[in-house]
Amino acid sequence: MNSNFKTKITPTVKLDKGLNEETVRSISRLKNEPSWMLEFRLKALALFNAKKMPAWGPDLSAINFDDLYYYIRSQDEQKKSWAEVPAEIKNTFERLGIPQAEREYLSGVEAQFESEVVYGSLKKELEEKGVIFSDTDSALQKYPEIFQKYFAKAVPPADNKFSALNSAVWSGGSFIYVPPNVRVAMPLQAYFRINERNMGQFERTLIIADCGSYINYVEGCTAPVYSATSLHAAVVEIFVEEGARVRYTTIQNWSGDVYNLVTKRSFVAKNGVMEWVDCNLGSKVTMKYPSIYLKGEGARGETLSLAYAKAGQNQDVGGKIFHLASDTSSRIVSKSVSAGSGVSTYRGLVKISSGVKDVKTNVICNALLLGKNSVANTYPFIEIASRDVSAGHEATVSKVDEEQLYYLMTRGLSKDQAQGLIVSGFIEPIAKELPMEYAVELNRLLEIDMKGSVG
Repeated sequence: MNSNFKTKITPTVKLDKGLNEETVRSISRLKNEPSWMLEFRLKALALFNAKKMPAWGPDLSAINFDDLYYYIRSQDEQKKSWAEVPAEIKNTFERLGIPQAEREYLSGVEAQFESEVVYGSLKKELEEKGVIFSDTDSALQKYPEIFQKYFAKAVPPADNKFSALNSAVWSGGSFIYVPPNVRVAMPLQAYFRINERNMGQFERTLIIADCGSYINYVEGCTAPVYSATSLHAAVVEIFVEEGARVRYTTIQNWSGDVYNLVTKRSFVAKNGVMEWVDCNLGSKVTMKYPSIYLKGEGARGETLSLAYAKAGQNQDVGGKIFHLASDTSSRIVSKSVSAGSGVSTYRGLVKISSGVKDVKTNVICNALLLGKNSVANTYPFIEIASRDVSAGHEATVSKVDEEQLYYLMTRGLSKDQAQGLIVSGFIEPIAKELPMEYAVELNRLLEIDMKGSVG
């Protein structure tokens, strides 16, 4: 997938650069939102202005909040028919393979271009079962009772500076509700595209899997390369009710001028299962730590994380799992690859509350270095306040084995091909969890990125 192309299109709405109260009021007014949402946004703006930038992790000092566009609308209304989408936007997603994927593989798809979802569809048989798959803005208007019950309950604006920013200027994103005991066997997909220079994208995704249901959701993200900074600061909230299961897969390939600063959090009820599969290949800086709160007995959580950092990239990723009930289990598997002067970091937390019993957790962090100047960091933190716990932790940092390289090259492979094969084997525990089409695409993207970046 070559995502580094730009689409020439004249927006129907483009607010001036900069963030202030008028920006927030304009966004809310353009969306015709209820008064409580405007009040929510303005309180979040005050929190954003009051909070300091993170004093830990990658350097974020290059972000200039006054030099960003916070809202751009590329068309006046969302389309349900692909034929109705403007040709320029349609061509963008055709080149990314989205309509073809919808026809061949998906239960439903949404496509977000800049600030708004431009296209959305859902298979009729799922609609008949009561499944809701819409953009978040429409859900606010059409399903206010469900929306207000869950919105901002997992990630409140005060959580961190960038969740406050998102809460003030959020636009677009996916809203999914799966009724009790309904299984959505084939994935739902959303695709997020930043096209404009100096763009800020702030989608808000909210997923509710009611009792005994199942949903598999996949999102992809790209942007063309500019010399100016863009910002992606999304919020994802997932509620897994009793006996339900959610798998959320991200494959991002942002360009090297995007700061990707995302807050993802899930609450899991009794006997529920939450699985994050998080693949991070692009961006200048990524800070993302999907978290799982195991709130009910028998709940299970898993975070599978892959980071690939080449020269000029800093991938600071990981996961957090909180055991708040007995008979809960969790697993974190982190794989990172650093090439050239790339920096990859695993930053994770497992916290087991006092009084819980029969808790199992295991953390595996593996880093692979592909060059003399590449860097891998690991910051695992496991806090245990209970005695009835089985906890394991494994961490390795390794370089490409020269004997393996030599052996593969004697079989006719070039050095790049040999290293690519070794990397493919290293990431296989993550790649095998992806749908086949996405696993193939992941390996292809890695192959492209590795050319000339190893040494």
